[in-house]
Amino acid sequence: MDRVAQIQAEWARERPDVDVSPQGVIGRLHRLAGHLTEQLVVVYRRHGLGEGEFDVLATLRRSGPPFSRAPGELAAHTMVTTGAMSKRLDRLERDGLVRRTRDDGDGRGRVVSLTDAGRRVVDAAFADHMANEARLLTDLDPADRAALEGILTRWLARVEPPPAQR
Repeated sequence: MDRVAQIQAEWARERPDVDVSPQGVIGRLHRLAGHLTEQLVVVYRRHGLGEGEFDVLATLRRSGPPFSRAPGELAAHTMVTTGAMSKRLDRLERDGLVRRTRDDGDGRGRVVSLTDAGRRVVDAAFADHMANEARLLTDLDPADRAALEGILTRWLARVEPPPAQR
């Protein structure tokens, strides 16, 4: 009996009038997400990054040349507020990993771009990140991984709008 099953049994005993079965899925996903995040941030820290900084650099890197986006686009792609994005960008700019410049197409706008140092850091961090994610999945056989990915993909599609196309 895992911790979630224990919690469900306690609730079922105390509140037999309430169906606790949803907790079996949601509780395990929530606990697993916490454990996975702990393992993911270890890799980011090895590269001098927090989870948010890695997210920004990765968003810029996968955007393709010239590896630039407007701050508002970055906030939308990383699902944080513009205020939180501004703090992340301040840290990344201070560390020489991004630079903010005026948008040539709109003199009032700003553009955030990866520096050469930022590209080197995110490329190394991403390779380590993918190896870490592969390691985290080694306990699942390929059929279970494929089934889980399909289930999560369908579920996420029901609760999250599809990403806007560039």
